Amino acid sequence: MHALNDSLPHPAAASVRVAYRHAPLDMLLADPSLLAVFGFGDAAPAQHDDPRYLHVALQALGTAPFECWSVAGNVRHGRDDGIAWSADATLQFGALEVADDGDVEAASAQAYQRLQAWLAASGYPHPLRLWNYMDAITEGEGDGERYRRFCVGRARGIGRELAPAELPAATAIGDPRRSGRFQLYWLAARAAGTALENPRQTQAWRYPRQYGPQAPGFARAMLPANESMPLLLSGTAAVVGHASQHGDSLAAQLDETLANLDSLVATARALRPGLAARLGAGSPLKVYVRDADALAQVAALLDQRLPSMVPRLVLHGHVCRRELAVEIDGVHA
Repeated sequence: MHALNDSLPHPAAASVRVAYRHAPLDMLLADPSLLAVFGFGDAAPAQHDDPRYLHVALQALGTAPFECWSVAGNVRHGRDDGIAWSADATLQFGALEVADDGDVEAASAQAYQRLQAWLAASGYPHPLRLWNYMDAITEGEGDGERYRRFCVGRARGIGRELAPAELPAATAIGDPRRSGRFQLYWLAARAAGTALENPRQTQAWRYPRQYGPQAPGFARAMLPANESMPLLLSGTAAVVGHASQHGDSLAAQLDETLANLDSLVATARALRPGLAARLGAGSPLKVYVRDADALAQVAALLDQRLPSMVPRLVLHGHVCRRELAVEIDGVHA
């Protein structure tokens, strides 16, 4: 951990850039400014000695590119206490995995307890963006549903109630194939960002009891303190208020999801007018689709609804409500 706490300058221009690239993994890892790189599905390497590489098991439509996070300067990296990490002067990538033998509440509690301790000791105490990937996210009934148990475990692992301003942007997606693991990775910073909410949606932390004993703990988006950073968009679906919409139409759900993303961009632009008004080349998106047979349909709908310049990666992943067919996360600059 000592290497992470070394005193470093905090350049004002430090930022992260997200891009999808088709290139050999070792070529990407040869870049000293690479903070992290992600491979998706069976076609990507399952592991690599470099801690900046993380494999996500979700299958992609077509040949998936690598998702690359790059920064302006050189990156340090290593593995400590079962956590893979990399960092520059202001930002840190980290990832951990916990065995999940069926008790996702225990797995998520352990993962978040480790995350909290790590962030407190690392010098990057502010999580801006989190991703949670787990098996069978909607398996179980009522309060026994695995997503609901995950929410309970996450809160238990954090150990205290977070103020709304402390909540990071986040995604939680289920792996359609059993992996026996709970996977958590993050982008953290030395400086706190501004948590944003969508005026079209109830804040997740204010969801009524019908969604479980513990409300989800995330913000709809995060605007980092550094103005050169992109807007970080949480997993977004066809929810208005707190209710799922258009359960009988995948196309209508996708349209509602895109409307929610547009609303988040508009909310962020009220604070940072320099952000682009619409999704474009600076808005790489990950699109999670519940039904594998609908992957091509969603890709075709996106071709109709988004400018061709918007980078997108379509993945087979289960959304945290059974009636929701699609979810989107990404960044926007």
